[in-house]
Amino acid sequence: MFKALEQGEHEQVVYGYDRASGLKAIIALHNTALGPGFGGTRIMKYASDQDALTDVLRLSRAMTYKNSAAGIDFGGGKAVIVADARKEKNEDLLRAFGKMINTLNGRYITGVDIGTTEEDMVVISKETKCCVALPESYGGVGSTSAVTAYGVFHGIKAAADIVFGTASLKNKSIAIQGLGNVGFVLARYLIEEGATVIGADVNEDCINRAVKELSIDIVTPDQIYDQPVDIFSPCALGGVLNDQSIPRLKCKLIAGAANNQLDEDEKHYAMLHDKGIAYGVDYILNAGGVIANSHQFIGYIRERAYQEVYTNISKNIDKVFKIAERDQISTIEAAKNLAEHRLEMAVQRKKWFYK
Repeated sequence: MFKALEQGEHEQVVYGYDRASGLKAIIALHNTALGPGFGGTRIMKYASDQDALTDVLRLSRAMTYKNSAAGIDFGGGKAVIVADARKEKNEDLLRAFGKMINTLNGRYITGVDIGTTEEDMVVISKETKCCVALPESYGGVGSTSAVTAYGVFHGIKAAADIVFGTASLKNKSIAIQGLGNVGFVLARYLIEEGATVIGADVNEDCINRAVKELSIDIVTPDQIYDQPVDIFSPCALGGVLNDQSIPRLKCKLIAGAANNQLDEDEKHYAMLHDKGIAYGVDYILNAGGVIANSHQFIGYIRERAYQEVYTNISKNIDKVFKIAERDQISTIEAAKNLAEHRLEMAVQRKKWFYK
């Protein structure tokens, strides 16, 4: 474990077990230079304890870069609960987890992820104040799907301005992979902008809703890679840009909401670059949720939160592409440099108080 922490430069990992509720959880804090570790809780039945640890370490590290680049004063943290969310999630489990969070004395703040909902956060909040993504009726943001889609939409416009010479998406063609909560709202924004949208999903309910409410064209999940479009927008699973899919792409820009879109960062970015395809970094584009959730601590006002999402994501996409062009590096490296610079400045500021 210590070898894994050293390699990822994590600060702390906490295991929690509660016999009465059956809680088996891991909280990982990657970097708290900017503030408390901030990231959602994933409930999943992992194949092994090692898989759970690997996942929480990877996710918490990603949150450090997402939160830093997003311009919010929170560090990187994440939690996993080893359980079947459909069968084993209950009040006792969630409240035990809330008590576990409190043992960290404010160093970790949780929110929703796979297997958790804003209603779950209400239960957790009965035991800890270190909890966001509550329903709006409880002073929180509620579901972050809409605000995430809003941020991705404006991030796409900012990237399009660089790649195509105009931020307008009117008459642009976009293929959206994944028409779930984020992909569906994104498709609606794009259609209202005047874009042509092609969609795909493995879920028939998502397809039926998109066809009924948006009247978009649908292709099979495999065919989505072959569409001759201006923009390809992954909004489902990670690792979709790989050895098999990249040669099939016929677009000029990739910009979507999915996490970890590149199966292997350096290798597959190089393949995209060789094909002349620009890459909008995932954690820059999909930061709308964490930005909006951070407003819960200052009193959530929807208009203010959405304005910050628009401003920060649009500016950061522009910065990342300009840094990449200036330094002749990938947009992945440029995004990492942007995030690490802010982390370094946070460390330097602490020197004013701690010798």
